[in-house]
Amino acid sequence: MSVSDLNARYGRTVNRRRRNLVIAIGFGAAIVIVFAAWAVWGGLFVPGASIDTEPVGNSLVSANQMKVTWEISENPGTHAKCAVQALDKNFGIVGWKILTVPPSSQGSRTLSTIVRTAQPAVSGLIYLCWPT
Repeated sequence: MSVSDLNARYGRTVNRRRRNLVIAIGFGAAIVIVFAAWAVWGGLFVPGASIDTEPVGNSLVSANQMKVTWEISENPGTHAKCAVQALDKNFGIVGWKILTVPPSSQGSRTLSTIVRTAQPAVSGLIYLCWPT
């Protein structure tokens, strides 16, 4: 038997190699297209609003209330929500509050709120703010 007979017998033909190459290139192109679409979608649909917060201070109002004050910097007109927490001496969360921050024409402002606590708190801070 010759080499060409063996290749024909076991399916090792020029047409098969060409078909495998086309399939590999098509699969690679599909991966590139999906990745590019994901990158464009992720870049276009990410919220444009950026919210930065800095703790200013906190004070104990009563045995079960902590006043938390922070500075928020955001684009004017941004609607936001913020999570504020009160912590005990072991850094355990003993109070938590989510509040709606109304939009403002100012870029930066100082806000404060009172968080009710289940146990005496020693510290309070702004945990996170996000655009809504």
